[in-house]
Amino acid sequence: MPPAIPRYTVGQISTYIKELFARDFLLRSVCVEGEVSNLKYHSSGHIYFSLKDETAQINAIMFAGSRAQGLAFELKNGQKVAVTGSVSVYERDGRYQLYARQIREAGLGDLYRRFRELKERLENEGLFDPAIKKPIPVYAFRIGVVTSPTGAALQDILNIARRRNPAVKIVLCPALVQGEAAAASIAAAIRRLDKLGLDVLIVGRGGGSMEDLWAFNEEIVARAIYEAKTPVISAVGHETDVTIADFAADRRAPTPSAAAELAVFDRQDLLRLCDQRERFLKQALRRHISVALQQLSERKRRLAIAGPSYRLNEKQHRLILIREKLGGQLKTALNDTRQKITAARNGLEIFPRLLGARREALSRNAAELKKLMERQKERSRARLSLLSVRLEAASPLRRLSGGYAFVEDETGKSVGSVRTLSPGDTLRLHFSDGCALTTVKEIDLYAEGNQKT
Repeated sequence: MPPAIPRYTVGQISTYIKELFARDFLLRSVCVEGEVSNLKYHSSGHIYFSLKDETAQINAIMFAGSRAQGLAFELKNGQKVAVTGSVSVYERDGRYQLYARQIREAGLGDLYRRFRELKERLENEGLFDPAIKKPIPVYAFRIGVVTSPTGAALQDILNIARRRNPAVKIVLCPALVQGEAAAASIAAAIRRLDKLGLDVLIVGRGGGSMEDLWAFNEEIVARAIYEAKTPVISAVGHETDVTIADFAADRRAPTPSAAAELAVFDRQDLLRLCDQRERFLKQALRRHISVALQQLSERKRRLAIAGPSYRLNEKQHRLILIREKLGGQLKTALNDTRQKITAARNGLEIFPRLLGARREALSRNAAELKKLMERQKERSRARLSLLSVRLEAASPLRRLSGGYAFVEDETGKSVGSVRTLSPGDTLRLHFSDGCALTTVKEIDLYAEGNQKT
């Protein structure tokens, strides 16, 4: 009978294996080179990631304390690094992993290099040009989805769609989202749904490593998205995951749930918007009706003013006023005329008496005027005789005839003083019966004595 095999608990076996790792000199300090994948920065400060190459993969962790000492840059998926640390067993999960103490850059990984090369080439061709991006419709009623029929991404999209708007129709075209045939499957599904005339397409899957998401980094998928006439929303992985499909799509969503939020409009929001627009239209209609009624009332008033009946009444009223005014004026004029006729009649009755009296007065005035004229004529004759005597007495001719003469110089200017003369000056002497020329021989000044020059 074979000897009995000892029995151990799972914890005992895990502890034993961990001790074996700890006693191994190589595993206590090892440097492993590989490509970073499944990278996650935890809120605690720890970094969780995997190192892989073409043949294998190992999980790794760098604790917050080691990170401060041995990491001088930010890790990225696809980055090729050299990790120094120890390999041990995580007893709770029963798996071994690399505990990193130091991480150094060792160049880009092959997948990341291929990603960069394809992105650069397609970008140069214009596949990512923002100018060609199609707008996502605000109200999409038929939405196509390209993803795995069994993945959590589809369930997230359906849950969001049912919650936001049950009336929206979701059209699923199943596709492989991981593996060698996934890229061709995704591209074919995009082209198939694009022919159905849908409002928008969602292309994506849940999160994973760079290898898991690599189908969305293939050129065939990028060109299928670029050539689609239907707007495409890319929803691949988590928020930190970026693929070529994200650049080629018309809109990128960080997760499939976010893509559903973008594509499916909220029915309640639409109803609230409709209610708001309805209230606005009702208010606008009421204001419009109120303004129209006011305009109608104003136009009725204007029509009444401008209408023939109003104008006829106005003309009749004006005619009455004119008649009353003319009647008053005519009555006044008639009274004035009557008074003037009466006055004229009274004047005609006394006119003969006045005419006789005026004739008698005129005769008396004429006789008196004649007497006055005779007396004035006699006074004028007497005054004229007196003036003639005076004029005769003051006449220069009479004085000239009495021995006087009128003196002028050679220029015909009268000489009034001897002070203006000089010996030898020629003078003209005017007498009553003629004139004579003489020459000054000497001058006597009476006021200053008998001085001779």
